[in-house]
Amino acid sequence: MNKRLPTLYRHVMYNLRGGFLVRPLSIAVFLGAAGALLSALEEEWPGLSAWVPEGPFPSRADPQVAQAILGAIAASMMTVVSIVFAILLMTLTLASMQYSPRILLAFAQDRVTQQTLGIFLGTFTYCIAALPAARFAPRPFEPVLTVLGAMTLALACVGWLLFFIHHISQAIGVNYIVDRIARETEAIIDETMPRPRRTHRLPDGGAPAPDARQAALLSDASGYVRYIDTKRLVALAKSSGLTVYVLRRVGHFVPEGVPLLTVSKGDKLSPGRAAELRAVFDVGPTRTLQQDVEFGILQIVDIALKAISPAVNDPSTAISCVDQLSRVLIRFASREPPESLYYDPPGVVRVSIPWLGFERLVDSAFEQVRLYAKSDVAVSLRMLRALGDIAATLPEAPERRALAERGRRIVAGCAEQLGKGELGEMRNRLAALETLADESGIERKIT
Repeated sequence: MNKRLPTLYRHVMYNLRGGFLVRPLSIAVFLGAAGALLSALEEEWPGLSAWVPEGPFPSRADPQVAQAILGAIAASMMTVVSIVFAILLMTLTLASMQYSPRILLAFAQDRVTQQTLGIFLGTFTYCIAALPAARFAPRPFEPVLTVLGAMTLALACVGWLLFFIHHISQAIGVNYIVDRIARETEAIIDETMPRPRRTHRLPDGGAPAPDARQAALLSDASGYVRYIDTKRLVALAKSSGLTVYVLRRVGHFVPEGVPLLTVSKGDKLSPGRAAELRAVFDVGPTRTLQQDVEFGILQIVDIALKAISPAVNDPSTAISCVDQLSRVLIRFASREPPESLYYDPPGVVRVSIPWLGFERLVDSAFEQVRLYAKSDVAVSLRMLRALGDIAATLPEAPERRALAERGRRIVAGCAEQLGKGELGEMRNRLAALETLADESGIERKIT
């Protein structure tokens, strides 16, 4: 269990960062503690009550008034929470059916939603924590300053509820959803590929030849590879004098009992070290955006495919998805890809890891949309323009020619179902893309 702690810790922190627990719980605990502390201070120093106007509390020695106000606010907060979030879940269910079931997780990670729950629950805990202070024995005490704080929180909750309704009405819009997915995917690209793309790349030396004593290390769990701790994997390989070849990249599904990686000098691999090597992989039932750039792409593609299906027939949504896909691919193309070979010391290969390449990511982004959009001129035209935008940012001609080939597939597929008049503009855009692919270089303006 201790060998899995680093990966387990990262997995837990990733879930808590976007989960529906930490932020609401923190706000609720803070406000509850504030209610208990303020009532205790007010009882210890009665002079604090002098700051409260006498209008709301003409009698400073009637605990029944404080109990009634605090109890009413606490009950109303729980009622509002139950009603609002029941309606919210129904709305999200309908939205998931319209766009994609994966957006439910996105709304759970929404900060405004978490803050809304935290503020309402915090007001409830504030009132409950302050309620024991309003008592008749051993002497009557009415915590008027604390009750005024509860009334202020109640008014703030009313205003926040209006803001939350406005936020949700925007958040369920498809443009907002797709933009959020694109931003999160770009953040993962920046994290996993921090260096800008080099104009001239050094040739890859290639992985070393397999060792005769190479042994396969089987996966001890079924699930998707969500994260690989490369630094720890290199450190383990170096300390054992091994070369590790990872067989399943991030995003791949690996069944239990299937080889996850192979290790040179497998006869020297102890069961304890094998467990440590497995522990650098975070394997779970669903894909996440910890290192999986393709998962962000596929979420947008899911929305696009559902939009252009005959049951929905919403090409405008598909066009928005294609625009966001081009944005993500441009960001990916502008970064230096992760290292496939890790050396320690220099010249000694310790770890070989397969990463998703640019062309594979382009296929994930556009291939399914191309097949579904053969009879949709607007979506196909937008894909051709997106390919042109991406090609304009690529410094290397082979990659631009690969994009031009994908453009030809789009036009060829549409030619099966569309007339010559409808194909005219598509052929013009394809010609511009092919011209760009044949250029020897691209002039870049530095702003």
